[in-house]
Amino acid sequence: MKKTILFLVLASISVISCRKDDPTAAEPEVSIETQNAYDDEATIEFLKTHYLDAKGNVKDFVETDTVNTKLFDLNPVTLPSGVVYVKKVASQPDPGTVIGDKDILRLMNIATTYVAQSTDGKVKFGSSYPFRNTVSTGNPEVDPAYYYVKNSVLAAFNSKYGTSYDHSYYEIEGFREAIQKFKAYDIPDEENYNLQGVIIVPSRAAFARDPHFNYSNISFRNRSFIFNFQVYKTTTRIIPDQD
Repeated sequence: MKKTILFLVLASISVISCRKDDPTAAEPEVSIETQNAYDDEATIEFLKTHYLDAKGNVKDFVETDTVNTKLFDLNPVTLPSGVVYVKKVASQPDPGTVIGDKDILRLMNIATTYVAQSTDGKVKFGSSYPFRNTVSTGNPEVDPAYYYVKNSVLAAFNSKYGTSYDHSYYEIEGFREAIQKFKAYDIPDEENYNLQGVIIVPSRAAFARDPHFNYSNISFRNRSFIFNFQVYKTTTRIIPDQD
């Protein structure tokens, strides 16, 4: 009997551990209002527990650190949508190029998606899953559809699957909004990176609970996104040739 009880306890611990380690495991869904509140609270927690290193990479901040500055203290800007962006002041192009609504971006980027969750009374981002990492490859991503999806791509998808999705099926609205608050460099792809800042997109400004394009073989329902990036170049899209 004791062996049976011990086995059940160990099995329960194993299941709980696996759920915590598996970012694709479904979490109990809360109301939209609660999820929005969790997203905002987790954003603040993230800003208070991370900093930017000399290359602009997001790193964990420890309270004994007397050298680096928390993202929270780098004048984060909150947009009406709930999106928050932080600029690394010393890493902005001068004068830089304004980013247009339909531009073709060349983006060096580390992006991760999370679910804001309450665990043991503490709200923070969990269930992390990599979305993009071009820093590891050294090659900027060119013309990402989550910024602007070409009409030809959207039309081809709808034709193939008999759907009628619009641009929001591909695009991350909050990322589009915030990236235009930055300016682009005009540097070659092979140049070493110097990340410009951070954009935190709450789930309501990403895909919320709507259908979306399958970027990563997981659902982005209720998922927030954190982008740590540098815009290497932006060019005006030629319509209709490049659309």
